[in-house]
Amino acid sequence: MTLKVKEDEQGVWAILHVSGEMDLVTSPAVRQHVHDAVADGRHSLVLDLSGVRFCDSSGVGVLVAARRLMRSCQGRLRLILPARGAEDGSHVNRVLAALGVRRLFEVYPDVASALDEAAEPLSA
Repeated sequence: MTLKVKEDEQGVWAILHVSGEMDLVTSPAVRQHVHDAVADGRHSLVLDLSGVRFCDSSGVGVLVAARRLMRSCQGRLRLILPARGAEDGSHVNRVLAALGVRRLFEVYPDVASALDEAAEPLSA
């Protein structure tokens, strides 16, 4: 399966809808989209990973690097990792939790929640 990234904007937020597999071959595309958003002056970013069916260590590395980049420019990064997404549970959510890095991210169940400034992130 390939990786698809669809870009969207809503207010100050850049939204990247990612679907498919995040692996050694495809993860650089996500990294490039994040860098392009920051280069375009977008410092509030939502990564919608609800359609990601597989994520290996390369994909996790891209997420951690995206967090680091957004923090370095005083930006905000929010992830969409629904409890029941990508076929009976978010694979990315399980991988991040297993590696102990899930707590590093602000995670929301859907885009609407992530864009709502009053909404609280999901607990780890």
